[in-house]
Amino acid sequence: MTHTINNILVALDLSDIDNTLIRYASYIADVLKAEKVYFVHNIKKYEISELFENELAGLNLEEMIGDELNETIENAFESNVEWEVLISNDPYTESLINYIVNKYEIQLTLVGNKNKVKGTGVISGKLLRMLKCHLLTIPNHARTKIDKLCIGTDFSNASKRGFAMADTLRQNTGCFVKAMHIYNVPLQFSPYLPKETLIPTVKKHIEEKSRKFMKRIKDVGDDIALEIVPGRSSSVSENLREQCKKENFDVLMVSDKGGNTFSSLLVGSVTEELFNEDLEFPLWVCK
Repeated sequence: MTHTINNILVALDLSDIDNTLIRYASYIADVLKAEKVYFVHNIKKYEISELFENELAGLNLEEMIGDELNETIENAFESNVEWEVLISNDPYTESLINYIVNKYEIQLTLVGNKNKVKGTGVISGKLLRMLKCHLLTIPNHARTKIDKLCIGTDFSNASKRGFAMADTLRQNTGCFVKAMHIYNVPLQFSPYLPKETLIPTVKKHIEEKSRKFMKRIKDVGDDIALEIVPGRSSSVSENLREQCKKENFDVLMVSDKGGNTFSSLLVGSVTEELFNEDLEFPLWVCK
């Protein structure tokens, strides 16, 4: 089972992360054999129009920004895939992106990870919940390659979809793929259940669950190594992040929702926590 991605949307905001996004879009469009890439910029003219009413009076801002972006993309986009710049003036960037995703049948949206600078860029939990397509967040100066891919799993059906996407990337890049499951022992029960009973019972349950899951996804998960990591004291998202940093993964892939037994990849929990982190590597949220 492969995932076809024909149309890609890239959200630009005229900041220095744009060049990273354009280069990464060029790379991923070739990897996925995409048909078209749409570069989108929302001017939010209302934020400046009152302050600079006189200065802006004779200017066609859309045209000027469009010309500037076209030139930037021509210089940085090395793929032969067809591309187009869309300029808009909408008060709500998330709603605009969602509208374009639906109108142009976008399967993958790229946004910059700018969480270090709070309140900038287009990235937000709202966007994560709204979009019905894969979402890839790129930090500035991200490596433009996928040699090592980590897929976070909680053995749910939603996480099975992520394996199909990981398998597509593996086929197209030859990258190494490792699945990772972080589990936390529910220590709130430890006053009533002795630790020496609790920990082995949870571990055994997870190992059994993982065997059944990997058997179920044999068609896309064949040859994928699975590592089961005890969560210790920090959160599942923090553990995933630390493991990916330690093992130098180029991309972390997670599902938009999942189960919620001893670990969870539900939007609103682990995936959203990761999405709102200032990550050192791209995060791919599978829808």
